[in-house]
Amino acid sequence: MAENNDTGKNGEKVARAYLEKNGYKILEANWRFHHYELDIVATNNEELVIVEVKTRSDKYLVAPEKSIDRRKIRRIVAASDAYTRKYNIDLPVRFDVICLIKKGSSLIIENHIEDAFYAPVIK
Repeated sequence: MAENNDTGKNGEKVARAYLEKNGYKILEANWRFHHYELDIVATNNEELVIVEVKTRSDKYLVAPEKSIDRRKIRRIVAASDAYTRKYNIDLPVRFDVICLIKKGSSLIIENHIEDAFYAPVIK
């Protein structure tokens, strides 16, 4: 379990560096509020970008982005809502996913999915 935690933390570091290199301003990393957590909160072109980071070994069975189900999306959206309310942020929110694969001792960004999902509409 500890190795998986280290892999995830290292994946988030690589993702932050990638985002910064591509002009994003990182506001938060591993932001927590009660039982919610956001991996990365950033801004880019007048948008608040919430980034979910998924890191897997090269022997994964399911693609990293496929592990984000409806329940996870609802939690990310609720956490984002808490974040924007807490800090009184009035920007459009975009939800991205960055997928990394561990190959040997290296972490490779396999995919950066912009607008990976939208906030569900409550009826």
